[in-house]
Amino acid sequence: MLETIHFYHTNDVHSHFEHWPRTHEFLMTRKKWHIDAGDSCFVLDIGDFMDRSNVYTEATLGKGNVELLNDANYDAVTIGNNEGITLSNSELNMLYKDAKFDVLVANLHNNDGDLPHWAKSYQIYNTTTGVRVGIIAATAPFYLFYEQLEWQVLEPLAVLKKQVDELRDRVDVLVCMSHLGLSDDTLLAELCPEIDVIFGAHTHHILHEGKIVNEVLLTGGGKFGLFVGHTEILFDTDTKKVVKKKTMLHRTIDLASVDKEKEIVVGLEQRGRELLDVPVFYTDRYYNKEWYHHSNLSRLFAKALLQFSNADCALFNAGIFLSGLPKGRVTANDIHSMLPHPINACVIELTGERLKEVYIEAQNVDWPRREVKGLGFRGVVMGKMLNYQFEVDDMGQLVIGGHIADLKKSYKLVTLDMYTFGYFFPDFKNTPKTYLLPQFLRDILILYGLEFFKGENSERPD
Repeated sequence: MLETIHFYHTNDVHSHFEHWPRTHEFLMTRKKWHIDAGDSCFVLDIGDFMDRSNVYTEATLGKGNVELLNDANYDAVTIGNNEGITLSNSELNMLYKDAKFDVLVANLHNNDGDLPHWAKSYQIYNTTTGVRVGIIAATAPFYLFYEQLEWQVLEPLAVLKKQVDELRDRVDVLVCMSHLGLSDDTLLAELCPEIDVIFGAHTHHILHEGKIVNEVLLTGGGKFGLFVGHTEILFDTDTKKVVKKKTMLHRTIDLASVDKEKEIVVGLEQRGRELLDVPVFYTDRYYNKEWYHHSNLSRLFAKALLQFSNADCALFNAGIFLSGLPKGRVTANDIHSMLPHPINACVIELTGERLKEVYIEAQNVDWPRREVKGLGFRGVVMGKMLNYQFEVDDMGQLVIGGHIADLKKSYKLVTLDMYTFGYFFPDFKNTPKTYLLPQFLRDILILYGLEFFKGENSERPD
């Protein structure tokens, strides 16, 4: 007897809900269709379903995303870096409190070495004919971030290999939800040919009909909810073997339209803005933003960064500001609109000699108008690289805090975590650093604004 097992999968939606109404309806309809036909169907999300640059996600700290997954009858999800490292330890521990699906991730542990209470390292499901489907999962190991957030994240391939060895004889079909990226998925397939399918994510790769590596089927559905994956496994219940497996991508824009779909999407945004419409402080003036110059806003933000980090100097790009700071009542929504990025500050220790080189590199004339995608940046262009409390004077000398610097001495530079991933300043990736977690850039500005505008705030209602 042959049984077809269906998997529908999303990945890297990043809270892009433009196509969610159609995705939701498609998943609900297809699952009912398969169940009515006597087939088995599982709905999976492979991580980064949330993104705090979205106002609804920010306002609900991702719990609104969990409600959407519940409503679409997902069976299992794994976490991506946007779930794992953009929430504090306590926030992540509360994220899945009301989840009606399994959260699978094998390589994330509490500091005591145990799995968090909301997660399982794997799950075994039974199909309508009793075929045992094992699902394992792992997330990208951002070691320094997880460590500072009081989690242990383990090397994923070793963990997954161990799970494969333990589960292969206990299941008939074995699949993996991998928020690791295409390169690691390829390595995993070479390491573990016992896996039938690796559902991929993280690198936003698109594999319209999948890719076979070492007899393992790899999938990838791009990003932002533009696709829904559908993978079929044909299993022979007599021989206990997979006979065939195939995958395809459904373009969500081509799915059947849903009644009032635009109103649904707008409603999520409106709900988020309503929740964030609370004052955080009051200002005495308007602070303008400029993408290609220093501005009143950038100077204010530099003071906030320097005070928060206790660093000697600061460096960031003007393109992080998507709007100015209004005069008077400033709400959490205003700050989120201005700084929507899930970006943290980072303190890097550099010698005066290297700091001088960084200053010169930052003058790259090609950077300001460069469009930046990813790295947590949710703006349009890089904008001018802005330096505060350090410069190279007309004599070619490095000046820090108004004094000639000692090129052999070590100094602390506060900057953005997006510069530490190997782009822009490649050596930052391996330079000693401390990420300032869990606060985002907007949180740092709010903390400073509460103190800086204390006089204005004291005269305002609570």
